Amino acid sequence: MTPSTDKRLRVAAIGDLHVQESRTDSYKELFQEIASVADVLVLCGDLTNYGKTSEIELLADDLAGIQIPIVAVLGNHDHECGQPEVIKSYLSDAGVRVLDNGESFEIEGVGFAGCMGAMGGFGRGMLSSFGEKAVKAFVHECLEETMKLETSLRMLRTERAVAVLHYSPVADTLEGEPLEIFPFLGNSRLAHTVDQFDNVRAVVHGHAHRGVHKGKTPKGTPVYNCAQMVALAATGRPYALIEV
Repeated sequence: MTPSTDKRLRVAAIGDLHVQESRTDSYKELFQEIASVADVLVLCGDLTNYGKTSEIELLADDLAGIQIPIVAVLGNHDHECGQPEVIKSYLSDAGVRVLDNGESFEIEGVGFAGCMGAMGGFGRGMLSSFGEKAVKAFVHECLEETMKLETSLRMLRTERAVAVLHYSPVADTLEGEPLEIFPFLGNSRLAHTVDQFDNVRAVVHGHAHRGVHKGKTPKGTPVYNCAQMVALAATGRPYALIEV
């Protein structure tokens, strides 16, 4: 592993910006505030509302000039127009390090790994690859996302790491959401993958707008729901600020 340092890294994580082309506000001032209190900005997906080029152009403009490293994953809304590669391209051009296909990044001795993740449910209620062809295909896609996360984490050699997702790996951070939609908000396979790695110090995700801010994996790794609405209700600011 990469030798650790004594310095604690301040990570600001926010999800579910849902930038719209018709918006009248901007995230530029918020990002500047974050840059003044954090060492790294993490974007936990649903950065745009429909995955439109016009929306990601606005977000890229807001991110311009931010003087701290930025790491991101995409969310389901960023896929809506069927052009996630365009979204990723704009983010990359803005200096954002996008996690999607097993990539990982090291920033000041802390590793960042992740992917969008997937829905599918939790515990004994998790959907399995059984029955109709469509169900098997869906579960296969969910497993592909889990493999992306595992590959990304295996790439790291740091003693400290942060796992970045859009979908939740645990049901803990979904409390407050209707029980009927829990299977669409995350997947426990993601938590099982995280728990294979002793260097993961925190997991951040978004997606669950009415969930709670903090939970943990079965082995006790802290999980933070960083959807901006949830973070605001829990901390008084629309982002989580975590020391790693």
